[in-house]
Amino acid sequence: MFQIRNPFQGRFVEELLVRASAAGYGLALEPVTDDRTTDTVVAELMEQRVEAIIAFNPDQGSSVLREAIDRMPVVLLGEWARLSAVDNVHVDEERGLLQAVEHLVTLGHTRIAYVGGIGADLGPQRAEAYRAAMSAFGRRERAVIIPSDFSEESGADAARSVLTMSDDRPTALICCGDQCATGVLAVFARSRVSVPRDVSVIGFDDSYLASLSYQQLTSVHQDVGATVEATMGCVLARLSGEDAPVQRIATSTRLVVRTTTGAPVR
Repeated sequence: MFQIRNPFQGRFVEELLVRASAAGYGLALEPVTDDRTTDTVVAELMEQRVEAIIAFNPDQGSSVLREAIDRMPVVLLGEWARLSAVDNVHVDEERGLLQAVEHLVTLGHTRIAYVGGIGADLGPQRAEAYRAAMSAFGRRERAVIIPSDFSEESGADAARSVLTMSDDRPTALICCGDQCATGVLAVFARSRVSVPRDVSVIGFDDSYLASLSYQQLTSVHQDVGATVEATMGCVLARLSGEDAPVQRIATSTRLVVRTTTGAPVR
């Protein structure tokens, strides 16, 4: 279960196809959309008589998902799971946001805002990781969250709201994802706001969007390969009948610095 438009999830599926095939398994792929809910997608997977389910950011209150958990191995990806009976593979967001804030503080930024906070459980979880990172550098009282979900359009709306700020406009923005950051950069470019001279921008995922030649976005890197290996490890262990404790695995991050961050103009 995944979102077709999400670059990180797309890369994960590509690598999972290879890794699953090497282990002797095939994949049944079911995309989730605004019109295809968790109930619908999980029910369709179960109708295909799958042996295990891997799901990105499902509705954890779904009755069909809970039925699947009772019948087969289920691994949840993307957000920290509230359900106690499933394996959970998740990026170490606290470490990733700490790396982003540290980079900006080292450059001399004091007004560092976060663009995000909206989107199921993952949005608030990542925003809280930003607050924790600001606290680690003694700046929690200066933490500012500009509401946005993970989409380009929502990031664009957030950028427009930044442009209306007259006092204490942020000199740096950390975005919840690369798609959101892409919307931010587009609005700034159209408004002749120079990045990074006027404002620095950081994304999250380090997807292909970040490394585009005309974007060169500084971004928190999620390790696709490590996520695939951890996920397959959970699935294969369950399918082999191992009665192991539920696993909650946090994959490592690193900040990839490109051209969208720099010292603030004094």
